[in-house]
Parts: sequence; structure tokens; C-alpha cells
Amino acid sequence: MNALIISVGINGGELTREDTPYLPLSPAEITDSVEQAWKAGASVAHIHVRDQHGAPSTDVSIYREVVDRIRKRCDIVINLSTDMRHHDDVEFGVLQLDPELASFPGGSVNYNDGVLLATAPVLRRLASGMLASGVTPELEIFHDGMIGMCQELGEEGLLPEPAYYQFCLGLPGGAPAEPRTLLHLLEMIPNESPWSVVGLGSAGVPMAMMAIMLGGHVRVGLEDQIEYLPGELATSNAQLVARVVRIANECGRAIATPQDARRILHLTG
Repeated sequence: MNALIISVGINGGELTREDTPYLPLSPAEITDSVEQAWKAGASVAHIHVRDQHGAPSTDVSIYREVVDRIRKRCDIVINLSTDMRHHDDVEFGVLQLDPELASFPGGSVNYNDGVLLATAPVLRRLASGMLASGVTPELEIFHDGMIGMCQELGEEGLLPEPAYYQFCLGLPGGAPAEPRTLLHLLEMIPNESPWSVVGLGSAGVPMAMMAIMLGGHVRVGLEDQIEYLPGELATSNAQLVARVVRIANECGRAIATPQDARRILHLTG
């Protein structure tokens, strides 16, 4: 098996300090959290940013500050969000910052009380922008219909092959975080495609263990799991990463460095 890539979802675009006081929001806090997660064993950091009031933001200047800070501190692979949940006219300005990865939703899905609205024309525009910028898409898959959409775009030459799939399981409105769900999704993608899985909430550890055993990769982090144990808040992203490292070590699976991740995911940015 390839070494295990551990991605860390630093803060997401939904949570607030009312959900957990440990959520990093400012550029300095995000950078510190990324560096700590990198030291704990993460090789990829998936990043959203917030404005001065803690609200979700697509402000490129805030993203630029975060990216510049991180690149001065560590060599982790930067994966920026192209979040479509909070804005009607997304410009995908983060592609200007040359991230090695950026999120690419495979389609639309209900998201809490709202919707992640990713129509085919918008996805074609995003895919074309990624091709022009040399940014590798992380295909976020919330249900199996999204795989078909991504494969259609791949046939049109808009998405690279082999594609990198990130299965996001357990979202209400999406596919459940169950072993049979993951196995079904894996049957739908090419054998040579690298893949990762994140289980939301308490499904984080079971999904991570399946990925470790099946040769996939793992995402954890406060974006996806604010509790370390039932009723006990996780105190940092590094704490969640360190647990996956311990489990992988017990299973004999090596941990990928950022350079390993770049090779495994065919990153060219």
C-alpha cells in the first residue's frame, strides 16, 4: 500500500465558536493549527477562511494571507475551499493563489438548512479554471450521483485522470457513513484513482480505520469532528490527526509526508 495521506479539515465553513471554542478562525490561528497538524502527521490541509467577525468568507486577500503564512512555516500541501454554500455568484478567486489542491464538489447536495448548489455549467467553469491554473481538483463526493457527474466531465477532458476522490460521508442529505456505502462508492471509481474518506461526527474513526485497511487515505479535523470522544470536545486538529497516526502505526501503515502526498496524488502545481 501507499503511505497514508492524512488530510486535515481545519475549520470548515459552518461551525462557530458556539459549537466549539477550539475552532481556529483568524489567519494566525489557522496557520498555527495547520503547523501543529503538520507536525502531528498531516500532509494536506483543507482550508476555509473567515472574516473579522468569524463569518465564512471568499475574500481572496484573507486566503492570500493564510497561504503566505503557511508557506513560511511548513511544506504541507495546501487545499483551498471553493465553497459554494454561502454565495450565489462564486468567482473561485482562490485559484489565483496557486494552491496545489482545491475542492471540487461533484454536484449539488442538501447541506444542513441550505444547499451546496453546484450545477453542471458552474462545475464546467470551475474545472476549466483549475485546468488553466494548474490546480488539481479534489473531487468531493457526497453521494454516488456525483461520481457520474465527475466522470462525465473527465470524458470531456475537463478533469484530469487519474482523478482524486474525497468521499464525504454522513452528511444529512448525502450518503451515510457506513462500510457498505464506502465499498459501493469504491466500485464506481477506477482502480488507479487515489481516494480518501471522511466520516462526519462519530463516524470519523470507523471510516478512517476502513481507509487504512483498504489502502485509501483519511481526512479528519474540526471541520468534520468537533468531539474527540462522545461528550468530550477535541481540543485541536493536531489531536485528531495524532489519533489516526497511532491507529495507522498499529496497523503497520506508513504515514505519508507532504512529498509522498504530492507523488501519490500526481500533483503538478
